[in-house]
Amino acid sequence: MDNKITVPAILRRKQGPKITMITAYDTPSAIIADRAGMDIILVGDSLATTVLGFEDTLPATVESMLHHTSAVTRAKPKSLVVADMPWLSYHISAEETIRNAGRFIRDGKVDAVKLEGGRKRLPMIEALLGAEIPVMGHLGLTPQSVLMMGGYRVQGKKRSAAKELLADARALAQAGIFSLVLEGIPATLAEIITKEVAIPTIGIGAGPHCDGQVLVFHDALGFQFGHYPKFVRQYANLGEQAIQALEHYRNDVQSGSFPSEKESYRGDADIEQLLNPTEQKSPDQPG
Repeated sequence: MDNKITVPAILRRKQGPKITMITAYDTPSAIIADRAGMDIILVGDSLATTVLGFEDTLPATVESMLHHTSAVTRAKPKSLVVADMPWLSYHISAEETIRNAGRFIRDGKVDAVKLEGGRKRLPMIEALLGAEIPVMGHLGLTPQSVLMMGGYRVQGKKRSAAKELLADARALAQAGIFSLVLEGIPATLAEIITKEVAIPTIGIGAGPHCDGQVLVFHDALGFQFGHYPKFVRQYANLGEQAIQALEHYRNDVQSGSFPSEKESYRGDADIEQLLNPTEQKSPDQPG
């Protein structure tokens, strides 16, 4: 595909311009993201909460992720497509990690995978890179660790925790990941990490100093109903617009104004006789 964004192209963006990344979970959202010029489409395990209605991302599975990943890549976007590896798909062994990631590459047709965690994930990351599978890292507020963290809380606020995250970032970058998501950490820490590592950082709730930014599709476009995180900037309110549109549709149906003649098909002229049939009498039939 002409102008397809690649992993090396993302690596070169460390010096700018800033990288734009958005989530997508199906063909229409992928088409929208691609036509808007997004550099990266992330098929996030956030689909568990955003699309499937769960309370956290833990119920996402390899099968459900593949279902949505395949829908995204069928749109054939020029954007780089990255798939989140869901909880327990890369925690058990290096062999299983490679097998699961390979399914995203071979069956899901993605360009790279993303996994959460710091230095303890290095064996899995190194195994994936050894299998020629590009890896995006994810540090800070890692949603798959919600139970250990006691909820969705900003990470790295204390000096000791910040030093640990910086060490994690350095280790992951040295291992060979091509980019690093920083979520839910102080802007100052994100700035330090961004300056310290040679790979692009992509922030979400990490301030303005990262090499790029990512938002959830439904957050950015106003498709969520309820609380929005502090870091979200809502660029549209399509949820409310959709409700109003469907209310209009309901009213048109109930009033009889939809469908109109314009939205109806016509048959041959003789079909009209079926609507109001008239009894045809033969000439020799008694009156």
